[in-house]
Amino acid sequence: MEKVRISKLMSEQGICSRREADNYIEQGLVLVDGEVVSELGARAYPHQKIELKKAAIAQQARRYTIILNKPVGYISHFDEDREYQPAASLITPENQFVHQLSANLPGKFNTRGLAPAGRLDIDSSGLLVLTQDGRIAKLLIGENSPIEKEYLVRVEGNIAPDGLRLLNHGLKLDGEALKPAKVTWQNAEQLRFVLREGKKRQIRRMCELVGLKVIGLKRIRIGQIPLGNLPVGQWRHLGPNECF
Repeated sequence: MEKVRISKLMSEQGICSRREADNYIEQGLVLVDGEVVSELGARAYPHQKIELKKAAIAQQARRYTIILNKPVGYISHFDEDREYQPAASLITPENQFVHQLSANLPGKFNTRGLAPAGRLDIDSSGLLVLTQDGRIAKLLIGENSPIEKEYLVRVEGNIAPDGLRLLNHGLKLDGEALKPAKVTWQNAEQLRFVLREGKKRQIRRMCELVGLKVIGLKRIRIGQIPLGNLPVGQWRHLGPNECF
Protein backbone atom coordinates (compact mmCIF):
# COMPACT_ATOMS: atom_id res chain seq x y z
CA MET A 1 0.00 0.00 0.00
CA GLU A 2 1.37 3.39 -1.02
CA LYS A 3 1.23 6.56 1.01
CA VAL A 4 -1.04 9.37 -0.18
CA ARG A 5 -0.76 13.13 0.29
CA ILE A 6 -2.38 14.00 3.60
CA SER A 7 -4.27 16.90 2.05
CA LYS A 8 -5.83 14.50 -0.48
CA LEU A 9 -6.83 12.08 2.28
CA MET A 10 -8.38 14.91 4.29
CA SER A 11 -10.43 15.99 1.29
CA GLU A 12 -11.56 12.44 0.54
CA GLN A 13 -12.57 11.93 4.17
CA GLY A 14 -14.63 15.15 4.18
CA ILE A 15 -12.46 16.83 6.82
CA CYS A 16 -11.85 19.92 4.67
CA SER A 17 -10.78 20.91 1.16
CA ARG A 18 -7.23 20.31 -0.06
CA ARG A 19 -6.46 24.02 0.06
CA GLU A 20 -7.72 24.24 3.63
CA ALA A 21 -5.75 21.11 4.52
CA ASP A 22 -2.52 22.68 3.29
CA ASN A 23 -3.30 25.80 5.33
CA TYR A 24 -3.89 23.75 8.48
CA ILE A 25 -0.74 21.71 7.88
CA GLU A 26 1.34 24.89 7.58
CA GLN A 27 -0.10 26.05 10.91
CA GLY A 28 0.72 22.73 12.58
CA LEU A 29 -2.96 21.99 13.22
CA VAL A 30 -3.12 18.49 11.68
CA LEU A 31 -2.51 15.28 13.60
CA VAL A 32 -1.74 11.91 12.02
CA ASP A 33 -2.00 9.11 14.56
CA GLY A 34 -1.65 11.77 17.24
CA GLU A 35 1.52 13.33 15.82
CA VAL A 36 1.63 16.89 14.45
CA VAL A 37 2.31 17.20 10.72
CA SER A 38 3.68 20.54 9.52
CA GLU A 39 5.37 19.72 6.21
CA LEU A 40 3.44 20.53 3.02
CA GLY A 41 3.18 17.51 0.75
CA ALA A 42 3.55 15.08 3.65
CA ARG A 43 2.04 11.67 3.05
CA ALA A 44 0.28 9.03 5.12
CA TYR A 45 -1.37 5.66 4.68
CA PRO A 46 -5.16 5.70 4.12
CA HIS A 47 -5.73 3.65 7.29
CA GLN A 48 -3.97 6.18 9.53
CA LYS A 49 -6.11 8.44 11.74
CA ILE A 50 -6.16 12.07 10.66
CA GLU A 51 -7.55 14.74 13.00
CA LEU A 52 -7.67 18.51 13.31
CA LYS A 53 -6.53 20.29 16.44
CA LYS A 54 -9.08 22.40 18.33
CA ALA A 55 -7.81 25.65 16.82
CA ALA A 56 -8.56 24.35 13.30
CA ILE A 57 -12.00 23.16 14.35
CA ALA A 58 -12.66 26.63 15.75
CA GLN A 59 -11.61 28.17 12.42
CA GLN A 60 -14.08 25.92 10.61
CA ALA A 61 -16.88 26.97 12.95
CA ARG A 62 -16.35 30.60 11.95
CA ARG A 63 -16.92 29.84 8.25
CA TYR A 64 -20.33 30.84 7.02
CA THR A 65 -22.65 29.37 4.42
CA ILE A 66 -25.22 31.57 2.69
CA ILE A 67 -28.53 30.66 1.07
CA LEU A 68 -29.47 33.14 -1.67
CA ASN A 69 -32.54 33.42 -3.89
CA LYS A 70 -30.72 34.47 -7.05
CA PRO A 71 -32.70 36.63 -9.49
CA VAL A 72 -32.46 36.29 -13.26
CA GLY A 73 -29.72 38.57 -14.62
CA TYR A 74 -27.03 37.70 -12.06
CA ILE A 75 -24.24 35.20 -12.63
CA SER A 76 -23.13 32.70 -10.01
CA HIS A 77 -19.39 33.37 -10.17
CA PHE A 78 -17.33 36.53 -10.25
CA ASP A 79 -16.89 38.15 -13.66
CA GLU A 80 -13.32 39.31 -14.27
CA ASP A 81 -14.48 41.55 -17.12
CA ARG A 82 -17.17 43.10 -14.88
CA GLU A 83 -19.72 42.71 -17.64
CA TYR A 84 -22.24 40.99 -15.39
CA GLN A 85 -23.19 41.37 -11.73
CA PRO A 86 -22.13 38.42 -9.56
CA ALA A 87 -24.69 36.95 -7.16
CA ALA A 88 -22.30 37.66 -4.26
CA SER A 89 -22.91 41.38 -4.76
CA LEU A 90 -26.37 40.80 -3.23
CA ILE A 91 -24.87 39.69 0.10
CA THR A 92 -25.40 42.99 1.91
CA PRO A 93 -27.00 43.77 5.30
CA GLU A 94 -29.95 45.40 3.50
CA ASN A 95 -30.74 42.16 1.66
CA GLN A 96 -30.58 39.84 4.67
CA PHE A 97 -33.77 37.89 5.32
CA VAL A 98 -34.60 37.25 8.97
CA HIS A 99 -35.16 33.52 9.26
CA GLN A 100 -36.00 31.59 12.40
CA LEU A 101 -33.21 29.05 11.82
CA SER A 102 -30.50 31.67 11.45
CA ALA A 103 -31.87 34.73 13.25
CA ASN A 104 -29.10 34.69 15.87
CA LEU A 105 -26.28 34.76 13.33
CA PRO A 106 -24.66 38.09 12.41
CA GLY A 107 -25.86 40.19 9.50
CA LYS A 108 -22.37 41.63 8.99
CA PHE A 109 -19.45 39.20 8.72
CA ASN A 110 -16.22 38.77 6.82
CA THR A 111 -17.24 37.70 3.30
CA ARG A 112 -13.67 36.89 2.28
CA GLY A 113 -13.52 33.47 0.67
CA LEU A 114 -17.28 33.30 0.14
CA ALA A 115 -17.74 31.40 -3.13
CA PRO A 116 -20.65 29.72 -4.93
CA ALA A 117 -20.93 25.96 -4.40
CA GLY A 118 -22.30 25.18 -7.84
CA ARG A 119 -23.69 27.24 -10.68
CA LEU A 120 -27.00 28.75 -11.67
CA ASP A 121 -27.17 30.29 -15.16
CA ILE A 122 -27.69 34.01 -15.65
CA ASP A 123 -31.17 33.33 -17.05
CA SER A 124 -32.12 30.99 -14.19
CA SER A 125 -33.30 31.87 -10.69
CA GLY A 126 -33.65 30.31 -7.27
CA LEU A 127 -31.52 28.66 -4.64
CA LEU A 128 -27.79 29.36 -4.79
CA VAL A 129 -25.37 28.35 -2.03
CA LEU A 130 -22.28 30.45 -1.29
CA THR A 131 -19.88 29.16 1.32
CA GLN A 132 -16.53 29.72 3.04
CA ASP A 133 -16.47 26.04 4.04
CA GLY A 134 -14.58 23.67 1.77
CA ARG A 135 -16.40 20.66 3.24
CA ILE A 136 -19.74 21.98 2.04
CA ALA A 137 -18.36 22.93 -1.38
CA LYS A 138 -17.01 19.41 -1.85
CA LEU A 139 -20.28 17.85 -0.70
CA LEU A 140 -22.35 19.87 -3.16
CA ILE A 141 -20.13 19.93 -6.24
CA GLY A 142 -17.80 16.97 -5.79
CA GLU A 143 -17.55 14.56 -8.71
CA ASN A 144 -19.73 11.95 -7.01
CA SER A 145 -21.92 14.26 -4.94
CA PRO A 146 -24.96 12.43 -3.55
CA ILE A 147 -26.94 15.65 -3.11
CA GLU A 148 -30.16 16.10 -5.10
CA LYS A 149 -31.02 19.41 -6.75
CA GLU A 150 -34.67 20.11 -7.53
CA TYR A 151 -35.94 22.50 -10.22
CA LEU A 152 -39.24 23.78 -11.59
CA VAL A 153 -38.94 24.26 -15.33
CA ARG A 154 -41.42 26.05 -17.60
CA VAL A 155 -41.29 24.78 -21.17
CA GLU A 156 -42.90 25.26 -24.55
CA GLY A 157 -43.05 23.09 -27.66
CA ASN A 158 -44.14 19.54 -28.43
CA ILE A 159 -42.35 16.82 -26.51
CA ALA A 160 -41.22 13.73 -28.42
CA PRO A 161 -43.44 10.63 -27.94
CA ASP A 162 -40.89 9.00 -25.63
CA GLY A 163 -39.53 12.33 -24.35
CA LEU A 164 -40.48 11.99 -20.69
CA ARG A 165 -38.92 8.53 -20.50
CA LEU A 166 -35.71 9.84 -22.08
CA LEU A 167 -35.58 12.80 -19.69
CA ASN A 168 -35.65 10.34 -16.80
CA HIS A 169 -32.95 8.12 -18.29
CA GLY A 170 -31.46 7.56 -21.71
CA LEU A 171 -30.01 10.90 -22.88
CA LYS A 172 -26.39 11.75 -23.57
CA LEU A 173 -24.59 15.09 -23.34
CA ASP A 174 -21.07 15.67 -24.64
CA GLY A 175 -20.88 11.99 -25.57
CA GLU A 176 -21.56 10.80 -22.01
CA ALA A 177 -24.69 9.09 -20.71
CA LEU A 178 -26.48 11.12 -18.06
CA LYS A 179 -27.26 9.69 -14.66
CA PRO A 180 -30.90 8.72 -14.01
CA ALA A 181 -33.08 11.72 -13.13
CA LYS A 182 -36.56 12.16 -11.74
CA VAL A 183 -38.66 14.19 -14.18
CA THR A 184 -42.43 14.61 -13.94
CA TRP A 185 -45.07 16.98 -15.28
CA GLN A 186 -46.28 19.50 -12.70
CA ASN A 187 -48.86 20.88 -15.12
CA ALA A 188 -49.25 21.30 -18.89
CA GLU A 189 -46.45 23.89 -19.05
CA GLN A 190 -44.11 22.94 -16.22
CA LEU A 191 -41.78 20.05 -15.45
CA ARG A 192 -40.17 19.09 -12.15
CA PHE A 193 -36.55 17.92 -12.39
CA VAL A 194 -34.55 16.24 -9.63
CA LEU A 195 -30.89 15.72 -10.58
CA ARG A 196 -27.74 14.41 -8.92
CA GLU A 197 -25.35 15.99 -11.42
CA GLY A 198 -24.91 19.42 -12.93
CA LYS A 199 -23.42 19.63 -16.40
CA LYS A 200 -23.35 23.05 -18.02
CA ARG A 201 -26.91 24.12 -18.94
CA GLN A 202 -27.92 20.50 -18.47
CA ILE A 203 -31.68 20.90 -18.11
CA ARG A 204 -31.98 23.25 -21.08
CA ARG A 205 -29.96 20.90 -23.27
CA MET A 206 -31.92 17.85 -22.10
CA CYS A 207 -35.18 19.55 -22.99
CA GLU A 208 -33.90 20.52 -26.43
CA LEU A 209 -33.11 16.87 -27.15
CA VAL A 210 -36.78 15.93 -26.68
CA GLY A 211 -38.29 18.88 -28.55
CA LEU A 212 -38.87 21.34 -25.72
CA LYS A 213 -37.59 24.87 -25.11
CA VAL A 214 -37.03 26.11 -21.56
CA ILE A 215 -38.58 29.52 -20.93
CA GLY A 216 -38.15 29.61 -17.16
CA LEU A 217 -35.99 27.68 -14.69
CA LYS A 218 -35.99 27.94 -10.90
CA ARG A 219 -34.03 25.83 -8.41
CA ILE A 220 -36.16 25.18 -5.32
CA ARG A 221 -34.13 22.69 -3.28
CA ILE A 222 -30.58 21.45 -2.69
CA GLY A 223 -30.47 18.30 -0.58
CA GLN A 224 -32.53 18.91 2.53
CA ILE A 225 -32.49 22.70 2.16
CA PRO A 226 -35.54 24.18 0.39
CA LEU A 227 -35.76 27.68 -1.04
CA GLY A 228 -38.91 28.11 1.03
CA ASN A 229 -40.20 31.66 1.47
CA LEU A 230 -36.86 33.38 0.89
CA PRO A 231 -37.68 36.46 -1.25
CA VAL A 232 -35.98 37.00 -4.61
CA GLY A 233 -32.68 38.85 -4.19
CA GLN A 234 -32.44 38.17 -0.46
CA TRP A 235 -30.20 35.85 1.54
CA ARG A 236 -29.92 34.14 4.89
CA HIS A 237 -27.37 32.13 6.82
CA LEU A 238 -27.48 28.36 6.85
CA GLY A 239 -28.63 27.65 10.39
CA PRO A 240 -26.35 25.79 12.83
CA ASN A 241 -28.70 22.80 12.88
CA GLU A 242 -29.34 22.70 9.11
CA CYS A 243 -27.48 20.32 6.83
CA PHE A 244 -27.65 19.32 3.20
